[in-house]
Amino acid sequence: MANAKLANPHYLSVNWEASGGGAFAVIPLTEKGRLPEQIPLFRGHTAVVLDTDWNPFNDSLIASGSDDGKAFIWKVPEGFSLYSDAEEPTDVAPVHKLTGHSRKVGHVLFNPAAENILATSSGDFTIKMWDIETGSARLTLKHNDIVQSLSWSANGALMVTTSRDKKLRIWDVRQETAAHVMPGHAGAKNSRAVWMGEHDRVATTGFSKMSDRQMGLWDIRSPQEPVGGFDMLDSISGVCMPFWDDSTQCLYLAGKGDGNIRYYEYEHDKFEYLSEYKSADPQRGIAFLPKRGLNIHDNEVMRAFKSVNDNYIEPISFIVPRRAEVFQGDIYPPVTGTKPAMSSAKWFDGGDALPPKIDLESVYAGEEPAEIASDYKPRPLTSLNASVEIKKEPEPIKEAPQPSPAFRGPPPSMKEQTSSIAALASKFADKDPDDLVEDDDTSSFEEISKPVDRSEKQIHIAPIVNKAQSTATQKGLDGSLDHPVTSADETTSTARPDPQMIKPKNLDLPSAATSSSNAMNTPPTPATGTEPIQGYLQEIKALLQQQTQTMVQQSAKIGQLTAEVDDLKTSLSSTNLSGGIGGADKGERIKRLEKELADLRS
Repeated sequence: MANAKLANPHYLSVNWEASGGGAFAVIPLTEKGRLPEQIPLFRGHTAVVLDTDWNPFNDSLIASGSDDGKAFIWKVPEGFSLYSDAEEPTDVAPVHKLTGHSRKVGHVLFNPAAENILATSSGDFTIKMWDIETGSARLTLKHNDIVQSLSWSANGALMVTTSRDKKLRIWDVRQETAAHVMPGHAGAKNSRAVWMGEHDRVATTGFSKMSDRQMGLWDIRSPQEPVGGFDMLDSISGVCMPFWDDSTQCLYLAGKGDGNIRYYEYEHDKFEYLSEYKSADPQRGIAFLPKRGLNIHDNEVMRAFKSVNDNYIEPISFIVPRRAEVFQGDIYPPVTGTKPAMSSAKWFDGGDALPPKIDLESVYAGEEPAEIASDYKPRPLTSLNASVEIKKEPEPIKEAPQPSPAFRGPPPSMKEQTSSIAALASKFADKDPDDLVEDDDTSSFEEISKPVDRSEKQIHIAPIVNKAQSTATQKGLDGSLDHPVTSADETTSTARPDPQMIKPKNLDLPSAATSSSNAMNTPPTPATGTEPIQGYLQEIKALLQQQTQTMVQQSAKIGQLTAEVDDLKTSLSSTNLSGGIGGADKGERIKRLEKELADLRS
């Protein structure tokens, strides 16, 4: 198989080795499994068939090129099948014969926009443009060596070719001149090129001088060198065949002679590697199915047909792993249908247009394909997981915590820690009403007024809403605003006020002393100013300084006791050696000092 589409939604063409001249087989995609021993073949060439291509606007029309220097046009019979009750199957004959090349025809390729325009490349270093309605070659593109690959632009006005002279050419076909000629891949082996759909970009594959496989991206407006240089692929010797999918913006690379198919996504003017299909069975040829022939209900985005050892053809499906019950418009934009943009006469007169597209959603629904304008552009897809815009609230700026001072010395004892915490907690403890009058001037809290009897009026409650809780209820799990909170009931249920702050109707007021006590039991509301906070910081700073002084004194005391213990031990040792009396008293003294020293250190 050559680098061309050899499959359409109904049939698959395969080059066939047959006696008595060249032939190829057409296999309906609905007929699977083992084929009969004898099948009907498309016979007519006198030499081996080298390439075939399906008409993009007529699924039953196919062209072939052969080693005999001719190109034939074939029509698949209506109701064609490989299975027949006849003893010998009936072969199919060509409907048109295009003769004009002096050597073998290596490539055949239909124009993707105009009807009945066929390009053929030959070993005579030329590419001819045929009007298959009249059977005549109207245009000729002359090269300096054998053409290795060719590809049309989306509107059928331009063509890119690679040849054995290692040159890449961009052709203005109807002018029969090369608009750009530049050096391509430097390797001696074959290089391939594919036009990237409606983009003004061309992708190529080839070899370096060291026989490493390469991939290149070219801008046809300034094609002096590839965009970003050549990308090295690997060191496999097989020719790499590129296939472009314009709907998903993906490039598929299939190696001839190896079993791998790697695919890249085109984004930001470069190819991003996605993944790779790996197989131990080498592929001799491969063909990709047009988009309108895929299984849309299974989220199939591409299907390839791979020939293995000339024994069987293996279909390979590329499926997006989704669980969806509706049409996935982001991976199935409108694609080219079966209606051409213009006739062959209009194209030869200089016409330029894109063919109409079809909406795959109508195909998904089982209806007739709905035709839409050729210039329709789907909305850009940012990400498959970004169907819902996520808005995040800005996080509040938090002040960096002040580092605590580093102390040198032993840590404070448990008694001192308990006393310091108790001293700090005593500032927030409940006090008697008489004490409140004395401490009113130095208190850092707002004064809470006594409750007033409003039994004759409706009580209006203004609850203190916890800021963190209200923010959490308005935020979703991902930090986005699920919906604006407009209901007052939602706010009230989110942060309920203290039950002691709500006074029911028709209840007698308690005495003044009880009201004052209940008011003080209610959690006070901090002042909104910064003066109380500054006061807290000053008190905490003074407390830390006091603890530092205490620890320094403890360190000095521990050092003093340690020195005394060492002196007593030395004195006791000398007394024991001299046989003196009083060692027992000193031993008791040492034990007491060691116990006291252990208590201080703990």
